[in-house]
Amino acid sequence: MPIYEYACRKCGKCFEELVRNAQDEAGVACPVCGADAPERRLSACAVRMGEGGGASEPAMPPMGGGCGGGGFS
Repeated sequence: MPIYEYACRKCGKCFEELVRNAQDEAGVACPVCGADAPERRLSACAVRMGEGGGASEPAMPPMGGGCGGGGFS
């Protein structure tokens, strides 16, 4: 079950939501203002493991449009 990152089109809040199937995604709403149809954002969440077993760096660089920068633009 994927966890998607969203940005609210109304208030700009970024949030994550567990989405089991396409029908569940239709019901995603902003947890702050309750607005429907937030924008799904790209996010890099995969991590490459270092030789010592610890995380070393993201497997892919963040793609533009992620919420890591703090908000909707």
